[in-house]
Amino acid sequence: MESSILEAWQWSALCGILSWILVSTYLNLTQKFRSLLQPWVTRHVITGAPFVLQIQKYQHKLLDAVFSGLSCVVSVPFYTAFLPLLFWSGHGKLARQMTLLMAFCDYLGNCVKDVVSAPRPSCPPVRRITATKDEKENALEYGLPSSHTLNTVCLTGFLLQYVLSYSENEDASIQFAGFALVCLLIGLIGLGRIYLGMHSLIDIIGGLTMGLVILAFWLTVHEYIDNFVISEQNVTSFWAALSFLLLFAYPTPELPTPSFEYHTAFNGVAFGIVAGVQQTYNQFHHEAVPRIFTEQLTLPAFMGRMLVGLPTILLVKFCSKALAKWILPVVSNTLGIPIRSTGYIPMLNGSVTGKKSDKIKQSSYVQKLLFFSQQDTFDVDTGIRFLQYAGLAWSVVDLVPSVCSHLSL
Repeated sequence: MESSILEAWQWSALCGILSWILVSTYLNLTQKFRSLLQPWVTRHVITGAPFVLQIQKYQHKLLDAVFSGLSCVVSVPFYTAFLPLLFWSGHGKLARQMTLLMAFCDYLGNCVKDVVSAPRPSCPPVRRITATKDEKENALEYGLPSSHTLNTVCLTGFLLQYVLSYSENEDASIQFAGFALVCLLIGLIGLGRIYLGMHSLIDIIGGLTMGLVILAFWLTVHEYIDNFVISEQNVTSFWAALSFLLLFAYPTPELPTPSFEYHTAFNGVAFGIVAGVQQTYNQFHHEAVPRIFTEQLTLPAFMGRMLVGLPTILLVKFCSKALAKWILPVVSNTLGIPIRSTGYIPMLNGSVTGKKSDKIKQSSYVQKLLFFSQQDTFDVDTGIRFLQYAGLAWSVVDLVPSVCSHLSL
């Protein structure tokens, strides 16, 4: 009975997403939402420029370094490097939930960015500081909401809840100190994004609001999601279908941005984690596994896992990309699917040219979903990127623990 209910829930979710794709295309909902929201947000961005300039009056090299460093610490690349360490430290449940939460935040935040398609503060007169390559790519995205603020609210809030529940600490002063620390970090991140010229106040408020809503929702459902992920009832096949549909449910922005690339990568990460945990939960990811700073998993042993794991996942990422670049064009040609590549395969780089931000030529929803428009081609880079990061994530939860087990780490 429970199995049939779960299966019905899976089919309902997939059919609901497919219906949304078709209805939103037919009714042109993205354009309608944009026509309502974009002028209002743009007006607030323009009128908020003096506030940004007022904060930037306190310009100093030390503040440049501090706020740029904080932005790197809460960026997607940082979490991509940090989350594997959580898996290898024995906190598999926390790592699973934070990975899926990160993917959820990334998807919803980037969807809103591209639906609204609101500009960042105009530069000049605003001074924009992009100290890293990641920041330069972020500057190519639309503004509302601030992804850094949204992700910081969700991930630090969830981490605080986990730490307090894991330690079973009921001391009100400790709880208040943890809450105050999280609020301080969120405040500094929001202030830093304005100081760096990356966002207006409306973007920060939007990120904070979205983050609180998503965090409240996730704290309500995360146990159910985790129980589903570690179950054995069509989880991998369901998640594969879900990942596929989410690629096509993504809204088309007013102009191409890197946001779709970021979503594709983390969509692949989420699938790789789910698929890998399904295979190895009873061996490496159950609640009784040794955790760091215990006799069963000492700090030197954990360092050994890092020394083995980090090169391994980078190698798998490289190999996954190479295999995908070879396999996907062959499969596409066999099935008669017209394809192009905007970066990974130069031979397939046809009419699509331009900067990195122009590499995401997203066609209409139905064309992307059905692949039968003769005027349109499928960008094979999307599939390559998805498989590349899915392979990386699978190696984090399956290959690396297996190797470390053989090495007694």
